[in-house]
Formats: sequence, C-alpha cells, structure tokens
Amino acid sequence: MSFLEKINSPDDLKLLSRKDLGILAQELRHRIIEVVSKNGGHLASSLGAVELTLAIHYVFDIPTDTLVWDVGHQSYAHKLLTGRNRDFDSLRQYKGISGFTKIKESPYDGFTVGHSSTSISAGLGICYAKYLNNDDSDVISVIGDGSLTAGLAYEGLNQAGDLKRKLIVILNDNDMSISANVGAISSYLSRTFSNKSLQNMRNQFGQFLKSLPKIGDDMYDWAKRWEESFKTFVTPGMLFEAFNFDYFGPIDGHNLDHLIDILTNIKNPDSPVLLHVTTKKGKGYAPAEKNPVYFHGVGSFAVDTGKSNKTASQTPSYTKVFGDQLIRLAGEDERIVAVTAAMPEGTGLTAFSKEFPERFFDVGIAEQHAVTFAAGLASKGAKPVVAIYSTFLQRAYDQILHDVCIDRHPVIFALDRGGIVGEDGPTHHGLFDYSYLRAMPNMTVMAPMDENELARMMRTAVSHDGPVAFRYPRGSGQGVALDPAAPVVDIGKAKVVREGDDLLIIAVGRPVNEAVEAAEELSKQGIEATVVNARFVKPLDSDLFLEKAQRIQKIITVEEHVLAGGFGSAVLEMFCHNGLTGLNLKMIGIKDTFVAHGPQNRLRSDHGIDAPAIVAAGQELHGKE
Repeated sequence: MSFLEKINSPDDLKLLSRKDLGILAQELRHRIIEVVSKNGGHLASSLGAVELTLAIHYVFDIPTDTLVWDVGHQSYAHKLLTGRNRDFDSLRQYKGISGFTKIKESPYDGFTVGHSSTSISAGLGICYAKYLNNDDSDVISVIGDGSLTAGLAYEGLNQAGDLKRKLIVILNDNDMSISANVGAISSYLSRTFSNKSLQNMRNQFGQFLKSLPKIGDDMYDWAKRWEESFKTFVTPGMLFEAFNFDYFGPIDGHNLDHLIDILTNIKNPDSPVLLHVTTKKGKGYAPAEKNPVYFHGVGSFAVDTGKSNKTASQTPSYTKVFGDQLIRLAGEDERIVAVTAAMPEGTGLTAFSKEFPERFFDVGIAEQHAVTFAAGLASKGAKPVVAIYSTFLQRAYDQILHDVCIDRHPVIFALDRGGIVGEDGPTHHGLFDYSYLRAMPNMTVMAPMDENELARMMRTAVSHDGPVAFRYPRGSGQGVALDPAAPVVDIGKAKVVREGDDLLIIAVGRPVNEAVEAAEELSKQGIEATVVNARFVKPLDSDLFLEKAQRIQKIITVEEHVLAGGFGSAVLEMFCHNGLTGLNLKMIGIKDTFVAHGPQNRLRSDHGIDAPAIVAAGQELHGKE
C-alpha cells in the first residue's frame, strides 16, 4: 500500500518521517497528474505547491489552525491529504468534488475561493475573529505571486500590519519573480532569523538600546536601519516589512527540510509574518514545467506526451472569433487598443499582442485598474477593448459605473465566458452581467446568437460613441459562415428569425438557437411560434416587442442568466411601462441560486434553460401536456 492510501487526514501525515514525506510528494504528483489528465483542471500550480502543502499540514494542526488558499488553483494536494483521495477521481465532475476549496465540501477548507487575491483579507478576518473568541490557533494564508498584482492583496496586508494580529502569509512565488532567487545564503539567513530564541534576543536587545540614557532612541533607530539595510541587500523583504510584517525568505519551496524548519520557527507568531517561498510551476511533470501557461488550466491530455486528448473542433470558438476580429478591426482603426487582466491566452488576445505590441496591455490581476485605465485611454481618443471573463468583471462594478458610464467614455467590454461555464463552478459562471450592466445609464449591452453576429457586434461596438458591452459563451460557435464585411447591427434593433401566430419567444444570446430548436419541435405539435433574436439587453427593441406582444399574448423570454434583474425582467418592465397588460408570460432563466460545476449542457438541462424546457413552457402556455 502506498503512503497516500494510508493518509485519511493530516494526523496520519504527522506519523511519517521526513524521508517518507519525499516519497509521498512523488505519489501526490502522480495522483494529481493521473486525475487531471482525465478530467482537466489546474495542473501546473498544484504540482508546484506539493512540498509546501505537505510542510504546512506536517507542522500546523489543520483545521484547528485555519488554512486559506488564494484562488484554489494550488489546492489539489491539500484535498488529497484531507480525506478526499478516494473521491479525487470526481474532481470537477458533475456532482463531484470542486476544483477549488469550498467550506461546504470539507472542514479542512478554511474559506471558499475561486477569484484571486482574497486570501490575506479573508485570513485576517478569520484571525481577528479568533482573537475575539480567545482562540490562539494559527491562520495561514497562501497567496500566489500573480495574485499580488491585485490591490485587494495590499489592502489586506495594510490592515494586517496595522492590527498586528498573528497572521501568517505564505507567498508562493512561482512565476512573477518579485526578485531573483538569491540562493542558499538567503535561505540560511531566513531560517536563522526566524528562530524564536533569536527573535526574542532581538526584541530584548531593542528594548535594551531604547533604555540607554540620552542616546537610547538614536541607537535603536540606527540598529533598526542597519538591520533593514542588511535585509534589503540579501532579500526582497522591505516591501513587506513596510507593511509591518516580519519577512523571511526566499526559501526553496521544494526543500521539505527547510520548509518544515522555518514553518516550525514561525508557528504561533507574535505579529504578522510573511514567508516567501519559490516554487516551479508544473514541478515533477516535464511537459508542465516546459509549458506552465498551457498546463495552468488544461483539458484532458495524454500523460506520456502531454498532448491534448481533445480532437480539434472544425468550428472556431467564440474566443478565437473575437481575437481574429479584433486584429482585423485594429488594422482598420489605429485607435483600437486591447486591455486584459492577466488573461491574454484565455481571452484570445495572444495574437493581438504580437501583432500590435504597443497597443496591448496586460495589467495583471487588477480588473478595477483595467477599467479605469481604459477610461483614461478613452478620454483622450483611444478605443479600448477590455477583454475580461464575465465573472471577473464583477470585481470592477464601481469603476464601470463611475469612471466609464458617468462621462460616457467609449470603453468596449468584451465579456468572455458569459453564461454557464462548466467545470469551474459557481465562482466562474458568468450569470450576473446583464443585471449589473443594464442598470447603468449610458451603457449598451449586446449578446450574439452565433459567431457571425459576434463579429458584427464587435464592429458595432467600435463604431459606437459610448460605453458598450457584449458577452459571449465559452466553447465552440454554432458553425455558421462568417461575413467578411461584418456590417454593424443597428443599436437596439432585434431580428425576427421565425414567424408564428400561437406563441412569442423572445430570446437573447446563445439561447436563441435553443429557441429556434424548440419552435421547430412545437410546430410538430401544432403550435406555431414567432422567435425573436433580441440581440440587445439594453436598449430593447420596444417597438417590435410591443407590436408582436399585442398580437401574440402568450410570451416566453429566454436567457442564460439569473432571472433577477435580467433580460426577462427588462422585457416585463418595458411591457409594464407601456401599459401592456393581460399577457400570459413565462421567463426562462436561472432561478435564485448558484449553479454548481459540471458539463455545460447538463447544467443547462438541470436549470431548465434548454430547448426541452422551452418546449415544456410553450406546451404549458397552450394547456398541453
């Protein structure tokens, strides 16, 4: 039996020798690679954090001590060590375990995560709550270096240093390279500086210097400056010392002995501590080490080669269509620039960045800054296209409202992954964008039914003199031909795609295709439906909708979005404001709930937003079973 098979909780881990931990690390990597190669997932980051995870669970008493992961991309080894090895084959699968940490999934998961840069703020809140409850246990927040590009991380650092609570922050430096790894001497000094007896001696010596008559304060200040200068020379710690954190590092994040020694030294600190460890993304799996970007979030692949198991689709993805069209439009208009928040590959902007390097900006995990930066660009005549996943744009709500919409700056928001995303689950589904965008004055909101309409809406967006957003789904398009000219769409004008006298179906975005499919099925049952592709969530085509609704008073609205404040609500509000009453109306969308992880089509079926659900609604409106 392997060591991993014997681990049901971190208590079992503590029975192993340090030598055995090295073997267990290899077993953890093998298990992670085995499952992710089948299910897909965040491979490179989790492989890089194996030894760090082992050391944390070996030294601390989780969950009495609370461990908070940032994003959760690094947490697969943590899941395996906390009783989920037997269920690990269900990782990211329908009704299986989550790809992120989740309070409801395990008591060992200190906080539910999915978006970046939250671990320090959450950890500090947990730390202070423990203080109020006279709980002396530790709180450990693990944050990746990329997450330090977000202001939220520094807001947490700032308050933690001010409150002086005993928070332990571990910076896993695996990509951004805040500083060069200065090698063995830095590792040795950090482990030495963290020794509790030396820390006590240091504090006592400081008090002694302060007590010297007349010169005490000056001597203490001189000694403090000397210590800080020395640390600056051998470490990058002054950034964190400025936040009143005791800084240690960089430490080799794959050296278990060093990690265990220093974690033991900094356990139960008297004030905030930051430990800087350096790791290698993809550690232990050559293809992931060579290409950590590809293996950051990967689909199923062949373990021996690292090559994807997925057959390349002949239909381009919406993301690919977006990227290609943006290059085409930028070639026609030199005012167009692209902005993204640490997702150039995911948003399809890699080719754009090579074609127009001076017109491409990756601002890091800083969505708020991305939006206000774009507003500044637009204020001086640029045409910024801000490409961000729908779920991540939520983080910049105030900047869209205040910095873009008030002055009607022509910032274009390209919302990738709109609607149900799939295996990443509730933190990543883009199901709230219609609601929070349509409420903003001056904002135009569009959603294409297919990839050709996406290309047309992009040309419409760059031609529009004001803020505009268009959202499109994850995955392949509908396979329709692309019009090279991609003419603009008239703002606020819908399109009738099918005529019928018995039922009116008004849909927006991808669900228009489901509505057409449903209408064909209803036709076989003697129910003829008019299907309208709304195109716009704001402004609505009120004239068309009113004309059709007055004639056909049985109406269904369809959206891949929450019902609260969404497209259907907008249509209902418009009917009400125009005094149209007596309608028999059903709204199809996501009810007041968070959608779990699983295959996109299965989730659409579960939540009743697919063609069969539209058919059932049509039958009900006509009193048919």
